[in-house]
Order: sequence, then C-alpha cells, then structure tokens
Amino acid sequence: MKKKIREKFLKIRKNKYFELNEKNKSFISREIKKICIQKKISRLGFYYPINFEIDIIKVISKIKIKNLKVYLPVVENNNSMSFREWKSLEPFHVNRFGILEPNKNNKKVKPQMVIVPLVAYDQNKNRLGYGRGFYDRFLNKISNQKKVISLGMAFSFQQVKKIPTEKHDKKLDYILTEKSLIH
Repeated sequence: MKKKIREKFLKIRKNKYFELNEKNKSFISREIKKICIQKKISRLGFYYPINFEIDIIKVISKIKIKNLKVYLPVVENNNSMSFREWKSLEPFHVNRFGILEPNKNNKKVKPQMVIVPLVAYDQNKNRLGYGRGFYDRFLNKISNQKKVISLGMAFSFQQVKKIPTEKHDKKLDYILTEKSLIH
C-alpha cells in the first residue's frame, strides 16, 4: 500500500511541481519563524531539496532570527543520519544517494527542530517518505533523548486521506504547506 501511494505521489509531485512565489515563501518562512520563536529554537535542521521537493533553502534564507543556526543531514556510513553545521557559501559534497550534504567534518549537532521532506501526508500528521527510514530512525532515536520538534514540508496537493502507518513510523508535530499549517 505504501509503495503504491509513494509511486503515485512522486509522479504527481513531478508533474505538479512549481517554484514557490514570494507570497508562498513569505508565508512558509513566517510560520517557521513563529514556531522557532515560540519554542525558543536556536538549532534548526532542514533538508537539501531533491526530486521536486519544496526548495526549503530559499525559504530558510528569508528567516531572520538572531543566533539561529542551520544544519543539514548527512548520511553516515552505518546508514544512520546526523545533522551537521552548514554555512550558506560553503561547498557541498555529494553522498552515495546523489544528495548534497555539508562536509562530514563539520560540527555534528542535535537540532531542536527538524524540517522533514515527505512524499505524502495526511491530516493526522502522518508522513510517507521515500521508504528508507532515515528520518523515522533519526526522530525516534533523538526523541528518546529529548523532545525535538518535527515539521513536515510539502505542497498542499501531496495530502492523502490516510497514510498507512507501522510501529516504527514517527508522527510529525506539524505539516506545513504553501497554504496552511497543520498542528
């Protein structure tokens, strides 16, 4: 079931993808900024966009919060995921999945909030990813140590009636689209 939904929505996202306009970027950055201020977030993890995901890098650059540091995921050799410091002009490295990452020598941190890419979502804040489990494993592991806020990022057309869930799937705290915030 998950595989069918994933295939369907990867195709839909490819066909319906659009660059966010200034109004969309402003809305998304404003919502992220509100959560960061309300929850006193100073360490924000996010993703490098691939496969027609929302270009969150352009949105993050609009968020101006004093002392907010941003981090990108790095896939480690043991198939776990960590977040590493990233500075906007720093060159990227290509990982084995073809995804751009910051340097593995950069400082490893535990973000207080993670913006998570997704393929599809439902109104109950369940997320369907690419099926490799990197974000579910990361969020489950770090949640055992401390509370980390998870915010799924998607286009509004990626919503489905119900995402089938399994024991290891991690429900998100928020889902943010170019039109609304589900919390």
